[in-house]
Amino acid sequence: MSGIPKDYITASKRFCAEAGMDSKVIPAPAVVMTEEELEAKRKEYDEILSVVQFFGNKVLHSLKGTPLLLSVADEKGFILRMMGDETIRSMVNELGIRPGVQFTEEAMGTNVVSLSLMHSGHPIELIGPDHYHEYLHTSACYAVAFRYTDNNNLLGSVSIMTAIEFKNPLMITMLTTTIDSIERELLLRKQNRKLNIMNQIMLQNTRNGIIITDKEGVITDFNQFAQELTGLTIEETVDKPVLLLDPMGGFIHSVIEEGKQYEDIQIEFGSRDGSRHKNVCLFDAFPIYDEFRRIIGAFGQFRNITDRYEAEERYNYLANHDDLTDIPNRRYYKMKLHSMIEQAKMGLHPYQIAVIYLDLDRFKLVNDTLGHTNGDMLLKLVVDRLKSLLAPGDIIARMGGDEFMFMLPGILSVEEVTRRVEDILKLFHQPFNMNGYEFHITASIGIAMYPDDGLDIEMLMIHADTAMYKAKERGKNQSLLYSADMQTRSHEKIRMETSLRRALENNEFVLYYQPQIDIRTGRVNGVEALVRWQHPERGIVSPYEFIPLAEETGLIIPLDQWVLRTACHQNKRWQDMGLAPLRIAVNLSSQQFAKDSLVDIVRNFLEESGLEAKYLELEITETMTMDVEHTIPTLEKLHALGVQISIDDFGTGYSSLNYLKKFSIDRLKIDQSFVRDIMFDAHDSDIVGTIIAMAHGMGLEVIAEGVEDAGQLQFLRKQQCNEVQGYYYSKPIPADEFEAKYEHLQLLAKNNG
Repeated sequence: MSGIPKDYITASKRFCAEAGMDSKVIPAPAVVMTEEELEAKRKEYDEILSVVQFFGNKVLHSLKGTPLLLSVADEKGFILRMMGDETIRSMVNELGIRPGVQFTEEAMGTNVVSLSLMHSGHPIELIGPDHYHEYLHTSACYAVAFRYTDNNNLLGSVSIMTAIEFKNPLMITMLTTTIDSIERELLLRKQNRKLNIMNQIMLQNTRNGIIITDKEGVITDFNQFAQELTGLTIEETVDKPVLLLDPMGGFIHSVIEEGKQYEDIQIEFGSRDGSRHKNVCLFDAFPIYDEFRRIIGAFGQFRNITDRYEAEERYNYLANHDDLTDIPNRRYYKMKLHSMIEQAKMGLHPYQIAVIYLDLDRFKLVNDTLGHTNGDMLLKLVVDRLKSLLAPGDIIARMGGDEFMFMLPGILSVEEVTRRVEDILKLFHQPFNMNGYEFHITASIGIAMYPDDGLDIEMLMIHADTAMYKAKERGKNQSLLYSADMQTRSHEKIRMETSLRRALENNEFVLYYQPQIDIRTGRVNGVEALVRWQHPERGIVSPYEFIPLAEETGLIIPLDQWVLRTACHQNKRWQDMGLAPLRIAVNLSSQQFAKDSLVDIVRNFLEESGLEAKYLELEITETMTMDVEHTIPTLEKLHALGVQISIDDFGTGYSSLNYLKKFSIDRLKIDQSFVRDIMFDAHDSDIVGTIIAMAHGMGLEVIAEGVEDAGQLQFLRKQQCNEVQGYYYSKPIPADEFEAKYEHLQLLAKNNG
């Protein structure tokens, strides 16, 4: 700080004279705080006064032997504290100057307190006659204002008073230096206070468990939430090596040693009370650097996802297990078979895989004669016996009704699988006891072997099914291995493939459209484009007949592109006709989705048709997302175009929900197989409710397919499903019929709104 021109003294004394002050009369302060007010102000300034007193004592000590009175005033000039020489203190007290008095120029004349506040940032000194009032002409006074330097907020001033014979220009220098120290200390305390507040907010008020270590890997902080999640105490963790902290310690140690970073690592904490309950968390760990980018510690945090994990586990179990028998269902079976085939293709095991199709003989007779309740009981008894023959790695699944499939992955020879199937058939030699009645039933079994009888799931299952029906034709209660001469539809399949190629050349395909309805308003939000084959002889052919063949022959790719291009042009045509813009959904095949050129194809069709990208939705299935390395960047690029993405037939595949949340998708479509029985099948209603809740938790919309009656609609509305499609509103219809249907549905929605 530097001094200011002495004309501030002249200006102040002129002000006092013009105000009519008598320089010979000792002025009386205009405002004096009560004891209560002074005490309250001191409490408010408690930290400031403690800092000033600390450095003020240093000044008094360094000038020991010189009678000094050091005073602290607030930003309005009220004296809050005096310290130093008792003689000077007694003298000024007799003159009415004591803590609680306000120093202003108007009331107290020319004085260092008010001048330092008026000219904050500059040191003030008044020596003898520099004061306006004569009673101060025998004194030398010095003052410097102080403030919070981070926001320039004025806090007050510190002044020194001594007899004129002890005047010394070094006093103002010393006082200026002291003020610098006071301001630095106050700023440091303020910053520490902010850091402490942030530390409390971060460590104690977050819902995350937090661990902080020093550069040696010793735990320095372990917040309350971390203690609750792990069951560990402060005493068991703080000041202990982080490597001892399982399961996070190894991650945090590598952060310190190698500068690694970890995000979304799933970890589990077992219960310390011996129960089976566990906490599941997502864990992150990062290095902490100093200003020179040197690692000085590590920061780890973990957030509890137990509820979500358990919901996913429950969903996965419900979606992959049969509700009646509690064994795997068709979805789970296909997933496992696919995985086993992929391993075999990569040479991970040298064995054959046996796919076995088992169907109970005359089971319909059981239901017709004993009722469905007894039929269900029989199925459970059958499953109990079948499970008794499973070896490690074997799978049994209920495919539906009275049909079951085995997968035996470790078969060394055909003779081995034949022996095992004979053991299965022997299980039916003994009768089943139901409510005191004995009931005999037999089974027919078909067997297909990988790789001899098929290289993919569908072919193996078809061939096992074919062999099973041949066993039934031969008298039931027996098993047959698949052989090529059982394939009675081979010639038909060849003819169908030829016709399919011709259909693409002759443009025999048409699109049908099914509206997607906003469940709250009843308005049409979108439409799904569904391909049909207008066969010149057979008429409309269902996609269930030709899509699998198109996929098998590779014709699905040109068919996919025809559907995509036609749908874009049709939607733009509707907009040009005056229909309110809506999105159009197009199904992608796995082969089309796998192509690197997909994004360019979509972009070209949008540009060609003039359709805005936001009005196009591409539907993919869960199984298509299994190749995460391809899925994530492809979906991100499509989303960047503005195209919307949905997961079709959700619940029938086996995608990981942990990956699903990373995909750039907008909505899930619940498969109609779940919707069909939601009104009387608690298993399906639970699955639907779980899917909707989880989707909304991930910020996704949900469409339910296959809605056919008001009861289903009401259930889905109660579950807060976003949209529905199905025969309740409209079956898939040609474009011209859709236009009329659209106007009708919009009018209904408006009238009901």
